[in-house]
Amino acid sequence: MADMQFIGLETVDGVARITLTRPKHNVFNIAMMNELSGALEALAADEGLKCVVFLAEGPSWCAGVEVADHKPELAPEMIATFNRMLAAIESMPVPTIAAVQGACLGGGMEAAIACDTIIASDKAKFGQPEIKLGFFPPYAAIRLPRLIGEAKTIEICTTGRIYRASEAQSLGFIAHVAPEADFTEFVDRFAKEIQACSPLIIRLNKQAVRKHLGLAPDQAVATVSDYFLNTLMKTEDVLEGIASFEEKRRPVWKNK
Repeated sequence: MADMQFIGLETVDGVARITLTRPKHNVFNIAMMNELSGALEALAADEGLKCVVFLAEGPSWCAGVEVADHKPELAPEMIATFNRMLAAIESMPVPTIAAVQGACLGGGMEAAIACDTIIASDKAKFGQPEIKLGFFPPYAAIRLPRLIGEAKTIEICTTGRIYRASEAQSLGFIAHVAPEADFTEFVDRFAKEIQACSPLIIRLNKQAVRKHLGLAPDQAVATVSDYFLNTLMKTEDVLEGIASFEEKRRPVWKNK
């Protein structure tokens, strides 16, 4: 992968850590979003990958998308690039974790809610302040109602209010809040829980959650049961999991 200017990437034992590194507040511009999309699309092909953690340097996780890129002549390219980035996050076959240590606003919050899990420092702040500049957040308008419902989404988008991490957790789109002093350790522990599992079974678990969405209850049960019996149960790692339990030892995953 070509040298990247605005993000850092490190993969160790199946855990990819992507760090946003555009001073001062990691505001997305078109070039940065293209870098992030390219990195994610490459990672998605790594069959040994177990999870992706999004980190950031500086006082903000991401304070939004460059206002200059919203100008009419740039808006079509900006939206297309932004949508590609969000699609790359959403379509990752393994769990994605936004580890938010500071301000997470506008397009930054949209990138965070595209992840499967948000872990926030108790000093983190969240909001969709676009309305104060005469915009609305297109992805948040789609994603947030699925996470927290229509009424709360309308509140967030039409007030432009900034929420403390504890308030965001109460609203329902933040999974965990950790004290600032313990934040890095908390994120690492969370990632290690996933890291202990088979890469293949991690992917099958995430796919099982998604396969039934939008289906009628009976069809959902049939679809996921079939996936369990005819995909999961035909893997070597499910047999290794059973054997390791019976033999009271750690599993040795084969990733197949």
